[in-house]
Amino acid sequence: MSVRKHKLVNQRENILRDMLEGFASAYPGIVRLTDDGLIVRAQPKASGKVGLVIGNGSGHEPAMIGFVGEGLFDVNIPGAIFTAPGPERILAGIKAADRGAGVLLCVSHHAGDLMNAEMALELCQAEGIEDVDMVVLYDDISSAPKGSEPERRGTAGLFFVWKMLGAFAETGTSLAECKALAEHIRDSTRTLAVALTSCASPITGEVMFDMPEGEMEIGMGVHGEVGMGRHAITSAEATIDLMLPSLLDDLPFRVGDEVFVLLNNSGSMTLMELYILHRTVAQRLSESDIRLAGSWIGAYATTQEMAGFALSLCRADERLKGLWAAPANGAFLKGVV
Repeated sequence: MSVRKHKLVNQRENILRDMLEGFASAYPGIVRLTDDGLIVRAQPKASGKVGLVIGNGSGHEPAMIGFVGEGLFDVNIPGAIFTAPGPERILAGIKAADRGAGVLLCVSHHAGDLMNAEMALELCQAEGIEDVDMVVLYDDISSAPKGSEPERRGTAGLFFVWKMLGAFAETGTSLAECKALAEHIRDSTRTLAVALTSCASPITGEVMFDMPEGEMEIGMGVHGEVGMGRHAITSAEATIDLMLPSLLDDLPFRVGDEVFVLLNNSGSMTLMELYILHRTVAQRLSESDIRLAGSWIGAYATTQEMAGFALSLCRADERLKGLWAAPANGAFLKGVV
């Protein structure tokens, strides 16, 4: 399958600013673009509530700019394409999110993101900003074995943290309680992805990795990191049957569990394909006596025009179901489930 190398942009050096300005102009009631390039809530949350911040390399839209708003993040710190924002910019994001009850910095586990976040916390300490904490998020079972979960990458399944932690922070809870909930959701979530094609950098036009025609890789990371191995492209049903047992075994999910399901479009999958995939997911869960508590299907964390998807499962409980159904008002996460 060919990869589209040419994109409709202006000057390549201005891609990030042009995108952010276009995004902010499209959703002025939800977000605002600051002079220093942060995406913040158009209407800050009330004083006395924990602020939520996340930084990330751009190129994965709508993550994370689409998840700023009421019931979601307070601030997103967009980095350059596929590059984590620097410590000084993260510090600025933390300050922008502070509503007097502390700030939780959410970090998708990748080496650059973690390093810069740790340096930002050192800057906070140097400036006397004490009421700030960090939670490191990961979910990709292909990137480290069971028992080494903290070494895993953060991928599309972090969606569950974004949604439910955002709702929780609106309730006026403490910084420590917000961090504990984020860890609980993280530890209840497992993700496995499939890539059928590569994608091209919007800056250089270079293809990010080679994917032979007729093959797919299970476990491919969002930047083309190696997964569990290559397979011949097969049917939707057979693909889910290759993936789902590993996900169910890893937590493990058990008979009687309720689960949230995310089928995330990596970039160029069609909704037709995603619904066909979900059909098999729902059937296999039912056969395992695992109940479906809710599903989200669509493009929430992408890698340009990569063809593929991520399947994420999150074990649900009564508290999480309430947070899942709570109102949200982001550009790409509106209303309730």
